Amino acid sequence: MSKKRSKSRSLATQAIYQWQVTGASTEKVIEDFLIEQQNSSFQIDYFRDLVNGVPDQLEVLDKDLQPLLDRPVEEVDLVERAILRLGAYELLKHPEVPYRVVINEWVELAKIFGADQGHRYINGVLDKLAHELRAVEIAARKRG
Repeated sequence: MSKKRSKSRSLATQAIYQWQVTGASTEKVIEDFLIEQQNSSFQIDYFRDLVNGVPDQLEVLDKDLQPLLDRPVEEVDLVERAILRLGAYELLKHPEVPYRVVINEWVELAKIFGADQGHRYINGVLDKLAHELRAVEIAARKRG
């Protein structure tokens, strides 16, 4: 697993959180992060994809997540909501990344940024979502 890609996910978590709180355009949020992180080493294209992808796919992501949540999406803690949306986006749009890697990366970020036991919630929701979105990959893994 790439440290640069992990850093991209970490920054995307902060960027989506900022987008959710401020309502600023993703272009503005991305621009601010790129200026702030100009000496950082991360995959800028992957970061951009994640940060632009969540608002672009928001309706689909929230529709996929809602049945797996114990409350309305809007009532999920802002940090955990950002992580769930990003994880759902990556499961949906990046099949080249194994589902276990996707889940693990977002669970680790929930441990860093989220509430005390939030990572368990993230793990449960993304695991259920992976079984829906990546059923073929999961079945192949079980056979293989």
